[in-house]
Order: sequence, then C-alpha cells, then structure tokens
Amino acid sequence: MKRLPIRARLTVLYGALMLAAGVVMLALTYVLLGQRLGLKVLTTYNRPPGAELPNVTYGTEMSDELRDAALTNLLTQGGIALVLVTAVAIAFGWLLAGRALQPLHRITETAHRIADAPAADRSLHERIALPGPRDEIKVLADAFDTMLERLDRSFDGQRRFVANASHELRTPLTLSRAVLEYTAHREAATPEVRQLTDLLLDINARHERLINGLLLLARSENEMVDQTLVDLADVVEHTLGLLGPEADKAGITVGCPDPAEAYTLGDPVLLERLVQNLVENGIRHNTGDGGWVRVACRTQPEGRVELTVSNSGPVVPRYEIPGLFEPFRRYGSERTSQDRGAGLGLSIVRSVARAHGGDVTADPREGGGLTVRVTLPAAPPA
Repeated sequence: MKRLPIRARLTVLYGALMLAAGVVMLALTYVLLGQRLGLKVLTTYNRPPGAELPNVTYGTEMSDELRDAALTNLLTQGGIALVLVTAVAIAFGWLLAGRALQPLHRITETAHRIADAPAADRSLHERIALPGPRDEIKVLADAFDTMLERLDRSFDGQRRFVANASHELRTPLTLSRAVLEYTAHREAATPEVRQLTDLLLDINARHERLINGLLLLARSENEMVDQTLVDLADVVEHTLGLLGPEADKAGITVGCPDPAEAYTLGDPVLLERLVQNLVENGIRHNTGDGGWVRVACRTQPEGRVELTVSNSGPVVPRYEIPGLFEPFRRYGSERTSQDRGAGLGLSIVRSVARAHGGDVTADPREGGGLTVRVTLPAAPPA
C-alpha cells in the first residue's frame, strides 16, 4: 500500500486530533448537561407586600420529553459545529504543514538539480543557503551545504592533479622522444639498435597520446567560459579530411552524405576533438576492408543540434555500452597491435559534450557496430 506524503499525513493527524478533542468535549458536555437537567427546578412564589403568609418555594422536575429534546438538540448542533470546526482545522493544518515543510522542499529541489545535471560534479558549487533560525531543518541544510562544499573541493582537486601531473609528464616524454629519434638516425646505429629504437619510439608515442588524452579530459571537465559560434558541419568536413588517409589505409569508407548547418556555442578545439574521437573510434573498431563510417549533423526543431556517427563493426551487447564511456575501458579485454588508443576516446567525447551543456548516447546496430548521438544546445547562425 502506497503511503501518503508527509504533508498529507501531518494534515490527517492534526485533523484527527482536533476531531478527537471535539468528540471528547461534546461527550463531556452531554453528560454534564444531562445530569444538570435531571435535578429539581426550584421555583419561588413571592407573596404580595403586606400579606401575612411568608413566600413559598416549590420544587418541580423537568419532563422526560423536554430533557430528551434538549440533549438531542445539543448532539445535533454540536455535531454540526464539530464537523465544521474539523474541516476548518484540516484546511489550516494543510497550510501549516506546507509552510513547515517548505524548507525541506528547497533541500529536495537542490538535491534533484544536482543529481539531474548532465555532469553532477560540475553542479556541486550550488548551495541551499537556507535562511531562518537555527532549528533542526536549518542544521540539516547547513550539513548538506558542508557536504557539497567538500565534494566540490575534492573534485576540483582531482581535476587539478590530473592536469598538473599530465603536464609534468609531457616534458620527459618529449625529451626521450628527441633522444630516441637522434639515436635512430645516426649512421653508426646498427639494424638491431634501430629496431629497438623504433619499438621504444612507438611505446613513447603511446604514452604521449595517453598524457594528451588525460590533459584533454581534465580540460573538458571544466565549464566553458569563452565560447564562440561553431558550425558542426564545418568541423565534420575538416575532421573527415584529416582522417581520410587513416580510413583509406584501414579500408574503411568514411563520409558525410548530406551535411546540414548545425550551429552551437563552444570551444572549437574541443568540438573538433569530439568529432575526431568518434570518427577514429568508428575506423579503429570496424570490420576492416568493406567497413564504413557515416557522419551526419542537423539542427532539431526543439532547439538542439545533433551529431550522429554510425559505423559497421562487431556486434556490441547493449549492456556493454555504459562501460565504453568510462576512462580506460574498451569493449573486449584483448589489445591488438592495431589498437593504438588509450581508452579515453569516448570518455573525452562525453566530457566535452557535457561541458557544452549537451549529452551523448550510444545504441548497438543490428548488423554490428554502434550509432553514437551527441546533442548540444543550438545557437542562431551568425
């Protein structure tokens, strides 16, 4: 059985208490009045002045019919009055309960806004800041604000740590790459040394991609401050031109058959990286020769722009899709020699989309592969 809301329960409790108190009062009045009407009524007959006889007092009793009529009238009118008073008490109880619970509604609404935000960790700066005396609800709101403040500092510290650590790691990787390239191009280097150097350069390049991905992920998890007008159609066209050689080498057909204008506000570099990661993901996780990647962008009537990237490839179970957007997660545990990703591609896509006030979803295709949709707030064209 579904329980009533706390406001309704408080109202029912208040009305029940008022009704019980009224019934007890009416019952006591009925008993006391009944006892009073059962006593003799004393009537004094006053003699006229100058009479020789003294005044005479007679004792009479009220008839049963008159007594019953008086008690019945008491019950009828008292019951009607009790019903009216109870109804008014319930109405006032509803209003008072709502007023008393208003601070709790404010706390609940704040919690819902934080939980329903596309990126809840970027909504932790919001506070309840409940005014009023320091009662139990005020203490609860202040404790909630303190928790949000500590979580906000924790997430900010984590992002700063990732960004600083990634930045510090780029310098030694760059130096090691320069040394390895110098060693590989020396005339005195033997074939074995050059082969080992090429292997170390490949490992170094993979580490550089990982560090760059972490830096980009940390940057994209911050809110966009400086935004410019960007047409996703231009970004898609530019990205497909850059990735054309990689797609040809892998035997994948990549195209955007009918690009439409899709204007949004944001960071052009991050949006280009979003499109590039999706297309690269479609190229690398495909069937090989004969595979394809299709890109489409359009403006939706409800004021959103949509970017869709579909690709052929292996069948992906639907329950595996949420894990693909987590850092360092891939579908399947094996790592092939062609897999040069760092496991951050879709994580960066989601972070960039959420930083721009949008979101990303993915659905498996029946014949294999994925269909990834990114929605962003639309902006009027310049």
